[in-house]
Amino acid sequence: MLQFNCDYNEGAHPKVLEKLVATNLEQTVGYGEDPYCQAAAELLRGLCHAPEAAVHFLVGGTQANLTVISAALRTYQGVLAAESAHIHVHETGSIEACGHKVLALPSGDGKLTAGQIEDACRAHVENESFEHTVQPKMVYLSHPTELGTLYTLAELEAISSACRRWGLYLYVDGARLGYGLTARGNNVTMADLARLTDAFYIGGTKVGALFGEAVVLTHPDLKRDFRYVIKQRGGMLAKGRLLGLQFLALFEDGTYEEIAAHANRLADRLRETFRAAGVPFLVENTTNQLFPILPDRVLAELARSYSFSYQQRVDEAHSAVRFCTSWATDPAAVEQLCGDIRRLCATNQNL
Repeated sequence: MLQFNCDYNEGAHPKVLEKLVATNLEQTVGYGEDPYCQAAAELLRGLCHAPEAAVHFLVGGTQANLTVISAALRTYQGVLAAESAHIHVHETGSIEACGHKVLALPSGDGKLTAGQIEDACRAHVENESFEHTVQPKMVYLSHPTELGTLYTLAELEAISSACRRWGLYLYVDGARLGYGLTARGNNVTMADLARLTDAFYIGGTKVGALFGEAVVLTHPDLKRDFRYVIKQRGGMLAKGRLLGLQFLALFEDGTYEEIAAHANRLADRLRETFRAAGVPFLVENTTNQLFPILPDRVLAELARSYSFSYQQRVDEAHSAVRFCTSWATDPAAVEQLCGDIRRLCATNQNL
């Protein structure tokens, strides 16, 4: 069975393992205050062109999301997000469990617009019962989105401006940031994210690390006492150096973007094959996640040899699914899948 269901099936890039082994018996202080975390934080600040930013390393994306959101919001405040947002549908209500409501907005492509944010804020303040409803105070985006789509720089600038006008924090989930940075058509950089947001994180778990995300804070209010919130939310790793070491390995020589680009190239190979076979997509994108719409009978055949994720029912005979490449996907596995796609689609002419 070849796995195309997600981008974190494999362990870690060899450079990460080499650095962990080379430093294994060194003694360092704990809780992220070691020289490796400090060096990794300084490296990331440089790449973000944000010398005043605070950088903290957490174990996973859910911990990063709930920690940042908990640090930003008071108990009566909520976070605006697309209805497909990870915090809304894939984190077991962790944000609500910490006392904050996710205020979901409709989105066909996984993205929010500045207009939606303006409308949501205006609707709140113009409501005669505004004090009886949850106050929007943060906007949550992901780049790429849950549907693999990307924000343009112009879209992010418009959203950032809307957030500034309404006094909202802007937070970007970068679980798959590497795949976004290296995607065809992307014009957003880490420096742009540092400039336009109040907080974002650089994903490691899905892009070559064993585990770990780097949270970058630019807003002074979020920097203050953030480590207290990390500890309270269970995100502070005693052997914190394990996180800093991994980000050093991934970023000190460009490995992060190199391996992310590998995944995108292989996704493009699959994308071309689906298109040539006449297969439509639920949403168009250029990142490592693909959402083809296929007959159920074809999916049943593919499921004999490949693992992929169910997305949604399209009609009585078709479903949208997700195929995902990763930093470690074998090109030979992609070619095998392409061959089976061509064969199955050729024998099922009525797609």
